[in-house]
Parts: sequence; structure tokens; C-alpha cells
Amino acid sequence: MSATIAHAVWQGLVILFGGALLGMVYKGFDRKLAAQMQGRIGPPLRQPFYDVIKLMVKENIVPNHAVGWLYNLMPLLSLAAVGTLLFYLPLGGFKPLLGGYGDLILILYLLAVPSLAMVVGGFAAGSPFATVGAQREMVMMMAYEFPLAITFLSIAWRLSAALPGQPIFSLTTLAANPLWGLVGPIGFIGLLLLFAALLIVTPAEMAKIPFDIPEAETEIAGGLLAEYSGRNLAMFYLGDAIKMVVMASLMVALFFPYGLANLFSLTGVWGGLIDVAFFLVKVFVVIFVAVITVRVGFARLKIGQVTRLFWLPVTGVSLLGMLLLTLDRFV
Repeated sequence: MSATIAHAVWQGLVILFGGALLGMVYKGFDRKLAAQMQGRIGPPLRQPFYDVIKLMVKENIVPNHAVGWLYNLMPLLSLAAVGTLLFYLPLGGFKPLLGGYGDLILILYLLAVPSLAMVVGGFAAGSPFATVGAQREMVMMMAYEFPLAITFLSIAWRLSAALPGQPIFSLTTLAANPLWGLVGPIGFIGLLLLFAALLIVTPAEMAKIPFDIPEAETEIAGGLLAEYSGRNLAMFYLGDAIKMVVMASLMVALFFPYGLANLFSLTGVWGGLIDVAFFLVKVFVVIFVAVITVRVGFARLKIGQVTRLFWLPVTGVSLLGMLLLTLDRFV
């Protein structure tokens, strides 16, 4: 029993460290490639590591007008939530550490926790800039969470018809049984629409341009994070990096869970290494398409534009995708 617990703890630490490392590396590529696409040199790829180290050694300032314990708790809660999400993801074809202890519904809740933590932290800071940022974040959450939930639940529901008796809300089951080969032409179009909806939701979930309205340095001086510094800001920074990996990994698990080892009839260590390398490439491609190119090609939207975008066209696209998957089941 103690050996099993020790093994699980060791695996958990490896996953957390690996997820944080990957997040920082991808964040470095994000900043460097975005700069190159805008005709700038940009920071070195290792800059995110420098930023975290610098923040960790700096003084952690708590404003006099802040609710101290709440202000300090929220960065830790945000980091803990995104770290926990790593335990439910089939990373590189490996079985999730907590694969049998949760499902897509739990993942949806955990995805909302970092944003809620930033909202509470913004209000707890007592700053007018942070308060405006917190209000904007709440409005954004109410806008993009609905199409995100529709996408997850539609895929799980359609899989229940194709694989009766299976734990269809398990991300492991969804990744092991991609729907592309289980649906007809109508369902294929529905999946494409759901993929498009999730592709639009992804930068909003990570509050990247054009959806960085809650921070908006040129308008509200950093918004939610205006008063944060030191290790608290470092934890938010790390959480953001890990969430980038989580969102890209979710998209890969739901839509592109394929590996290369079976294609080349490889097994053992070499097969595992090729699948892991291919998984990392897929995650990078998702980040490049859904985050880097979007924030380079678009300017920041207004909060009214964001709500209209998600409540009308994006939700409409996801509902249409769900309808087509439903029709595919009975055709």
C-alpha cells in the first residue's frame, strides 16, 4: 500500500513538473513566434523561466486595503486547479494518473476555477483597476463557458450511442475512441463545427488577445493582476502556462488522439517515445493556430463584442454541431 502511494506521488510530481516545464517552453515559443510574425526580434525562448525566477525572489506586496488571506490564497488555488487538471489528461498516450476518478464534468469545473480565483483575487485586492478586470472576467466566463460545455457534452453523448456501456464521460475513453471514424457525413460536419467552436473558445479560456479584456494593460493597467507581485504573480504566471498545455491537450484528446507507433508498428520504448514526441507536436500546432496566430492577427475586442460573439455565433455553431451529431445517430 505504501509503495503504491509512493509511486502515485512520484508520478504526480513528474506530471506537475513536466506540465510546468512544457508550459514555460510553449510560452517562450508563443512570445518569440508572435514577435517574429510582427517583425520584432522578441525575447529569448528562456525568458519565461527568467520571469518566474525573478518574481519568486522579489518581495510579495499585499496592498493595505486588500483582504489579505483571500488575496494570497487565490494564486495558490488557481495553480492547484490547473495542476490537478494535468492528472486527468491522457498525455502522450499514457493513462491519466486520476483517469478513473473523474470525468468531463469535473474537468469543466476545474477549468473554471482559475478564472474564478482571479476574479476573487481581483475583488480582494481592493483596487479599482482589479475590480473592473474582475467584472470583465465574470462576463467573459458567462459567455464562453456555454459553448465549451456544449462541445464536451455533445461529443460524450454521441460516443454513448457508438459505444453503449462504456464510461463515455471519461476523457480516456474519448481519446481511445475518436468519433471521426464512428460517424457518418452528417456527424463529420457536426464534429467540424464543434472543433471550430472549441478553437474559438480556447484563446478566450486563456484570456489571450483578442480576449485579454480583463487585463488590458493599456486600459486598466493589468486589471485583475494590477496589484499582484512577487510569488503570487509568479503562481498566476505558472498557472497560465500550464493552462495553455491543458487546453491544447484537451483539444488533442477530443479531436486528434491518434499516435504514430501503431502506424509504424512500433512497440516498447521507441513506440512510446514517438507517440510522446508526436503528442508534443500536436499540442504545439494547436497553440500556434488557436493562440499565436489569433493574437497576432486580431486586436483586442470590447467586452460587448465578446459577449455577442460567444452568445450568438459561437453558441449557434456549437448547437448546430450538436444537432448534426444527433441527426447522425438516427440516420
